[in-house]
Amino acid sequence: MVLVVNELTDDSEHESPDHPERPGRVEAAMAAVQELHLGSDLIVAPAYSATRSELTRVHDAGYLDELGAFCYGGGGDIDQDTYATFDSWSIATRAAGAGLSVVRELQRRGEGVGFVASRPPGHHALRDRAMGFCLLNNVAVSAAALVSQGERVAIIDWDVHHGNGTQQIFWDEPHVLYVSMHQWPLFPGSGAAGEVGGRLALGSVVNVPLPAGATGDVMRRALDDVVAPVVDAFDPTWVLVSAGFDAHHLDPMADLCLSDGDFAQMSLAVSHYATAPGRLAFFLEGGYDLGALQASVRATLSSALGAPHDGEPPTNGGPGGAQLATITAQRDAALASWTQIFDEEDSR
Repeated sequence: MVLVVNELTDDSEHESPDHPERPGRVEAAMAAVQELHLGSDLIVAPAYSATRSELTRVHDAGYLDELGAFCYGGGGDIDQDTYATFDSWSIATRAAGAGLSVVRELQRRGEGVGFVASRPPGHHALRDRAMGFCLLNNVAVSAAALVSQGERVAIIDWDVHHGNGTQQIFWDEPHVLYVSMHQWPLFPGSGAAGEVGGRLALGSVVNVPLPAGATGDVMRRALDDVVAPVVDAFDPTWVLVSAGFDAHHLDPMADLCLSDGDFAQMSLAVSHYATAPGRLAFFLEGGYDLGALQASVRATLSSALGAPHDGEPPTNGGPGGAQLATITAQRDAALASWTQIFDEEDSR
């Protein structure tokens, strides 16, 4: 099976001293790709900068203008976590375009798995605001492009932080299913089980908040017991993964306890959600310990390509498994409550 990756462009000018979101992250991710030794089965999609019309499917035009002006004015700190430089606008539009380029190559071939190794990451970027290291929402830009073509897109987000930006953007979009498994409580503070989507897309959001210390067996059970039934009912034509690797036990940003072997098993599970070849792509989100990031990317892609995993074993025994039934009950209760509220409003 072929792996389609984006052509790398120079992102070295989007950097802030001592910031964890740094150019070495993409270097580690691409080192993992090289370790797969795919030869002619590695396909490089050409570099591409997302256009304004592609970006305004998910971002407010005024925000894009403000962000571009801020960058070209020299940049600086946007908030306590997020920065931009003079070159960040062009780098961010190429990061968003990288996903579009990989998706187009998968469409052209009708086979393979995609991997988008670009930065800055995207899933915290709101319609009208940068936050959480993110300037533009890369996975949302690709998902919206697919929706514009009549596709139904499932976004599976296993970054340790809740993807509040992606959830907000598609809150009322019935053709996108957004699933997030994340540590909670943790930045950005959203992602409760009772957040289930808006009036036009009720049930299109699935949140699985997990406690610190949760291990891979809990994530796997969540995928099987909580997520899979919703994905089956949604029946996606594409699966995009917000593949953050900061849930690894070595990552400094949070307190989940996954191994690269867990990411291999999670990758296999979400691969089964794709109902046709060439309809699965992984988008790099978090992951800040470079060694753990490299090992986890290699495990994820190996598993998606059908190759064996030879790294760390999967983890077991952490907290959170007993909470999955409660999470499902909270989600069901929220769905019932909002359905009743909307029905009463419609009957007036």
